[in-house]
Amino acid sequence: MKVIAVIPARMGSSRFPGKPLAPLLGRPMIEHVYRRTALSAALAEVVVATCDREIHDAAEAFGARAVMTADTHERASDRVAEAARETDADVVVLVQGDEPMTMPGMIDAAVAPFASDPAVKCVNLAKRIENEADFDDPNTIKVVMDRNDDALFMSRQPIPTRPKGTFATITAYKQVCIIPFRRDALERYASLPPTPLEIAESVDMMRFIEHGVPVRMVETEFDTQAVDTPADLERVEALMRDDPLVVTY
Repeated sequence: MKVIAVIPARMGSSRFPGKPLAPLLGRPMIEHVYRRTALSAALAEVVVATCDREIHDAAEAFGARAVMTADTHERASDRVAEAARETDADVVVLVQGDEPMTMPGMIDAAVAPFASDPAVKCVNLAKRIENEADFDDPNTIKVVMDRNDDALFMSRQPIPTRPKGTFATITAYKQVCIIPFRRDALERYASLPPTPLEIAESVDMMRFIEHGVPVRMVETEFDTQAVDTPADLERVEALMRDDPLVVTY
């Protein structure tokens, strides 16, 4: 089973324009994502997919293979699907370009279900939410699961409901944006029309859920911080200063 990772990235973030190339510990942020992803033994290759020449050239400068994609994609998964058509991979892992704290063990755990269950088409990681601020943050995508660990719903709003407003009484999870697809499932994703809840929630996986395609959730203990704003970048830089993985690349 050949597994590759594709890192989608674009300059046009509404909350943080140009964030893939924002400096983080002396490197462009996307370089950290690339190098940490490439440490996974499960991967045969890591590719950066972008519609922006600046990102393409920066990626090639630090040694990554970069491919240009259309500038019309609204969803990261659609950009990854376009880039994956140039490969012969069996499984394609989407690693978000704003996740510089990605750990290689996260990728290993996310792809494991494909080897043990041929029915699995798409996997997401889920991390238990430990604090109420994260639960209330619209930048955190919350997920609720069924008894088979398939996603029932994902939202930027707080789910599940807090009984009498008490966070300590519930078990809440967030999506961690390491998303592997079987190749045929990724092609199907790209061929499906966007769905109302996908658009309302601004969550890629709702397209699959609304079309009845199961999304298997795998719990992880790794905690990451996505970079959505300049303040997030400052927070991540402080967290990564003592990260032992950084010195390996």
